[in-house]
Amino acid sequence: MVLLTLLVAGCTAEHSGAPRPAPRAPSSSLEQQPSTKVRTVVDARTVELADGTRARVSLLAEPPSCVAAAALDFATKVLLDKEVRVSSITPGEVSLELPDGTDYATLAVQHGFLRTTGVDGGPLLEAETKASQAKLGLWAQDCSTSTPAPPPPAPACVVVYRVTGEWSGAFQAEVTVRNVSGALVNGWSLSWRFTDGQTVSQAWNATVSQPSGDVEVTDAGYNALIVVDGSVSFGFNGTVSGSNSVPGSFTLNGAPCTAG
Repeated sequence: MVLLTLLVAGCTAEHSGAPRPAPRAPSSSLEQQPSTKVRTVVDARTVELADGTRARVSLLAEPPSCVAAAALDFATKVLLDKEVRVSSITPGEVSLELPDGTDYATLAVQHGFLRTTGVDGGPLLEAETKASQAKLGLWAQDCSTSTPAPPPPAPACVVVYRVTGEWSGAFQAEVTVRNVSGALVNGWSLSWRFTDGQTVSQAWNATVSQPSGDVEVTDAGYNALIVVDGSVSFGFNGTVSGSNSVPGSFTLNGAPCTAG
């Protein structure tokens, strides 16, 4: 009877206390990303690593042309020959962590050298908002809407001006106008300025007026049409005192031409 009581008491004491916690597996530190060196900075968002791998920094948009050089200079100072930790987000794109733990993309956006792309929130978007509000980098130059300047218009014509004869105080010249505008010309007026005071006294295959130093030659009616890559010619007699320089520039119907 006494022995039974002791056994029951012992069992009751063992199970009446708080449950013992399950043993935990020993914790292990997170595996650190291997570091590597940036061998080449191709542009502000593209680098070549020590092993020759070329990678683009993810979530960064191509910089506008107005800050591309400054952005490259910034990236070169921050990354070139520096140790970085690389983690891949998508194939061919990486995230670069600087030795002090700073994310390169965030740093570049924070200083206004680059913009984000494909980001809906988080540190990158916060950095871009602050840079925009502070008018840093590209935000100070209104690069967000800048567009390349349009190319200059193609020449409307090629003009060949040739002096065919000269004698005391006078000369004769022939002018050929070729239409390279890419469109049919129906009715034309060719203008130029003499630099040595020459005057036109007589013309053929065209009508000439010279109220001042500027010469304006219009078609004779029967040669008003100049087809694409076609040409017309006219000639004139003129007077001159001293030098007889060839005109250096011409316009056809107000559009600049090339002197051939």
